[in-house]
Amino acid sequence: MGKYGELAKEVVKNVGGKENVISLTHCITRLRFKLKDESKASDDVLKNMSGVVTVMKSGGQYQVVIGNHVPEVYADVMPLLGLEEGNADQAEDTGGGSLFNRAIDAISGIFQPILGIMAACGMVKGLNALFVALGLYPDTCGAYLIFNAIGDGLFNFMPLFLGYTAAKKFNLKPMIGLVIGAIMCYPTVQNSALSAGGEALYTLFAGTMFESAVYTDFFGIPLIAMDYTGTVIPVIFVVYFASKCEKFFSKFVPDLVKFFFVPMLTLFVAIPVGFLLIGPLATFGSTIIAETVMGVRNFSPMLAGAIVGLTWQILVIFGLHWGFIPVYINNIMTNGYDNVMMPFFACTFATSAVVLAIFFKTKNRQLKEMALPNFISGIFGVTEPAIYGILLPLKKPFIISCIAGGIGGGFYGAFNFRKFMMGGMGIFEFPAMIEPDGSMGNLIVAVTGVVITMVIAFLATMILYKEQKAEEKTTEMERSAEEKKDPSMLRRIEIASPMKGEVKKLSEVRDEAFASGVLGKGAAVLPEEGKIHAPADGEVTALFPTLHALGMKTADGAELLIHIGMDTVQLNGEGFEAHVKEGDQVKKGQLLISFDKELIEGKGYCLETPVLITNPDDYLEIVEPEPGRIMYGETLLKALK
Repeated sequence: MGKYGELAKEVVKNVGGKENVISLTHCITRLRFKLKDESKASDDVLKNMSGVVTVMKSGGQYQVVIGNHVPEVYADVMPLLGLEEGNADQAEDTGGGSLFNRAIDAISGIFQPILGIMAACGMVKGLNALFVALGLYPDTCGAYLIFNAIGDGLFNFMPLFLGYTAAKKFNLKPMIGLVIGAIMCYPTVQNSALSAGGEALYTLFAGTMFESAVYTDFFGIPLIAMDYTGTVIPVIFVVYFASKCEKFFSKFVPDLVKFFFVPMLTLFVAIPVGFLLIGPLATFGSTIIAETVMGVRNFSPMLAGAIVGLTWQILVIFGLHWGFIPVYINNIMTNGYDNVMMPFFACTFATSAVVLAIFFKTKNRQLKEMALPNFISGIFGVTEPAIYGILLPLKKPFIISCIAGGIGGGFYGAFNFRKFMMGGMGIFEFPAMIEPDGSMGNLIVAVTGVVITMVIAFLATMILYKEQKAEEKTTEMERSAEEKKDPSMLRRIEIASPMKGEVKKLSEVRDEAFASGVLGKGAAVLPEEGKIHAPADGEVTALFPTLHALGMKTADGAELLIHIGMDTVQLNGEGFEAHVKEGDQVKKGQLLISFDKELIEGKGYCLETPVLITNPDDYLEIVEPEPGRIMYGETLLKALK
């Protein structure tokens, strides 16, 4: 177990335990679970867990957003599920969910395992092209040859890799999937039967986008000429068909010979059907997709680019951007470049610029500490920590980043911005934008678009984003004078202590999130007994499943959070008892929660209990108490409104 072992245990526990997990994969920032029953997962516990950014449900997946260290957490989670690395998605697939959700789940499961190595190979290929363009060495030397082999190896033999990952996703033996990919790249097939090496027997679909030369046949059935090296979609469909064949033959072949007869029969049926029917149909489908998206783009390149840039981050939030990855890859493999999906490139830098502006503008220490690392992460192409951790909670900055991304995307669409090879993220994508002949025009468009997007996003955030507490806060003298002039203009709200114990300043508690004030303003109480009483009349708005925290809204409109102890969420409810439920109307002094003080402290947990007003921006001032002993029912906090 690695350094994230404890986090891994809590994640597994709160997704419903290993028995609730069908499969697990991960991308750059998320653990992507497929669960038997999502209702068994404790959403609120996970969202409030240290080390977890948030939880999303999309595309048939239960996504736990971790951040940049997700590979380490993933490695610690898998042994708890009884899986080894690389085999996390071989569990039984229930096939539940809508067709759309299953499609998104399949696409993400097939492409995620190779994204990292795809980015690495693409970066090498891009840098190789850049070094040649800069004159560091010619494209005839051995260095260029070797670096180009590194860059092209995966992309030239893409069916092998996708055959393997698709087989795992469709519960086919992975080695059969790998063999199918190898057969589709087999040189003799590619260079003779399906190539233009000789005179065509005849041509099918002449005069259409599907025009295909036929050079040979299979027992009289035309074998349509297709080059499958470097393709994406055909091998996925062939492997899917093979998975059904394997399942069918496994029912009838005796166990004694099943080990070799089932794979033989599977390949004997799947490969001819793949070459004769599935491969051509999948290729024709790819052609239709490419022609359709190009038709939309040709109607208005600027509008198409703006739509991609405007909506990309919204798709990322829900994990739906995976549905467009095959379009991007297919365009590069088919046309030699992509100019349809690439306007999303602006979004990465829009997010980064907004976060940078917040870094300069905010006076919140914790927000400032979060902003700089997230800016750097965004420049390198990983924006989800910034989106979930900063932009979405603040709302307006997220809207600014989407609009700036749309403007940048429109610019890219208008100037026919293209990417010529896959791989790389963020600033590491630039080499892939050098044109194949070495000219730099497209790269200049790329850099110009980044500059335009970042300037707009940065300035808009500096101008439009304002921390409300800074806008509404007035000096003590001004408030005092206003109160003396007309006391009826100000409302005083008092929040009683929910327990008896020792009062501490919020800034002195052990947890940085509470101490910084980012979660709200208030104080902390070190309890003398295990009882939490209602600090005012109001409604219980949230009762966490672990019972360690409770939210309520008072009759005066104050939104409160009472958090019993530090890290007590890890007790998973042990030692706590709730006397109310979410939605209950309560009276001041009513018993809300009781807890076993000795048991909790005996397990090593600190019982410092923050009592926070979580909507402090609605008040002119929140007056914190002086340290000392307090009884429950005595005034703990005063707020002026």
